[in-house]
Amino acid sequence: MKRMQFLRAALGLGALSSLGGLTAAQPALQWRRRVLLGFGTTLSLQAAHEDASTLDHALDAAVAALQRIQSQMSLLDADSALSRLNRDGVLPSPPAEMLELLQTAQAVSRDSEGAFDVTVQPLWLAYANAQREGRLPDAVELAAARALVGWQGLVVSPHELRLRRPGMALTLNGIAQGYAADRVRAVLAAHGICHALIDAGEFAPLGLNAQARPWSLGIANPRDEAALIARLSSDGRCVATSADNATHFSDDLRHHHILDPHTGQSPPALASVTVAAAQGALADALTKVMFVAGPKRLPALAQRWGVDVLWVDKAGDWCATRGLNLGLA
Repeated sequence: MKRMQFLRAALGLGALSSLGGLTAAQPALQWRRRVLLGFGTTLSLQAAHEDASTLDHALDAAVAALQRIQSQMSLLDADSALSRLNRDGVLPSPPAEMLELLQTAQAVSRDSEGAFDVTVQPLWLAYANAQREGRLPDAVELAAARALVGWQGLVVSPHELRLRRPGMALTLNGIAQGYAADRVRAVLAAHGICHALIDAGEFAPLGLNAQARPWSLGIANPRDEAALIARLSSDGRCVATSADNATHFSDDLRHHHILDPHTGQSPPALASVTVAAAQGALADALTKVMFVAGPKRLPALAQRWGVDVLWVDKAGDWCATRGLNLGLA
């Protein structure tokens, strides 16, 4: 199973709203669903409109936007804008969407005092390279990787993206899917779509589901993929989750893909964090900020950022801020 496919299964944020044979709440409302591969996983779009041609055109545009963003920000594609930046240290005239995403990323890095940082790719590589040898990176390897991490070393402007130090590299895996959900929702809305659910690895809702009810998302227990902790009834905000079992470097899950840029280690206290925010990119990035902060600071941080959070600790106990509309699983 690919890494991002495992991530989605582990997080359990699959849409629980039934399409029921695509029967619309209003007879004139037609529903369509598109499924595609992107970001290393299966993505899906569900949308409705009274006019089939308008709906198909909107979904075509949404799929094109997803594919375009994925192609710009893939680490696996040697010709992507991200890969060229990492390889050359500079990217002249960056794509508008990549520029917008990185401006958001840098703002979150600044306001979180570096708890979120897209320049952590050298740290991730240190763990991945050591894992291939059946071990964890040693102190010297971690120190070398940490020396290459720091959001201030990324220059972001409409003219160019530039890495200040040789060996620096970006990963957008912690924000790109949330950003893609934002962009796709905007594309659908611009085409007159009022009811949709975008699953770009993180979720963005529009309007209501096929039963004319709020979209419902299931939040899974990170220690049992088949068990839901709760059901979240959508209030229109985007929803993102990060969990320690998505990609891990040790069997005890102490070392995983979420890394504290300041220490080079995985935050020790939490197993899963779900964030509901007005923008998918913000929700996606803040899951990492909350992971790094730890459970005692989460309520205050949620209030500060104007978001709501559900978190699960290593023992499987969970808690949530009051603004989430949660039901029993």
